[in-house]
Amino acid sequence: MKGLNEIFIGMIASIAVFAYCNVVGNVIDIPDVHVSNGTGECVKVINYAEDDEYTCNVLPSKYNHVWVK
Repeated sequence: MKGLNEIFIGMIASIAVFAYCNVVGNVIDIPDVHVSNGTGECVKVINYAEDDEYTCNVLPSKYNHVWVK
């Protein structure tokens, strides 16, 4: 029974590590949207994921809001 508990705990730990790495990977790929502090309008979008092609006209649903001059 002790060996079975160790296997179960190892599986749960592996799933937790995989989920954590997946979340971190998704957060790192979120684009930055630079917004003018004066006008409040989008100035530039920085895409980090290779397949992202977001622009100020086509903003992603989730992004890092960065204020710029």
